Amino acid sequence: MTKGGLTLVLAGHGVAACSPAHPPDRTSERAMPPPSIEEVLLQHNAAWMSVPGVVGTAIGRCVGVPCIKILVAKRTAAVEERIPASAEGYPVRVEVTGSFQARDSS
Repeated sequence: MTKGGLTLVLAGHGVAACSPAHPPDRTSERAMPPPSIEEVLLQHNAAWMSVPGVVGTAIGRCVGVPCIKILVAKRTAAVEERIPASAEGYPVRVEVTGSFQARDSS
């Protein structure tokens, strides 16, 4: 065998060694289920609460489907710019509630 032929044999062998002998088992690669609405709210809550004018967040129903509600004292440019229409497939709705104050429990 010539040196050039040996190189081709080795290169071909290297390619064969890198490809699997059997197709990979795809059962372990199943798609993870989407996050729950509670998980999505928990993941984004701190960022939404940091938007000026946001006074709270909640999970509710919007047009019969679960949604995330962002409660604001009033609509502001920051609210319009930083609160998305949806988060990971769940609708997000802004509701103007005004400010909240704790009441005296006595």
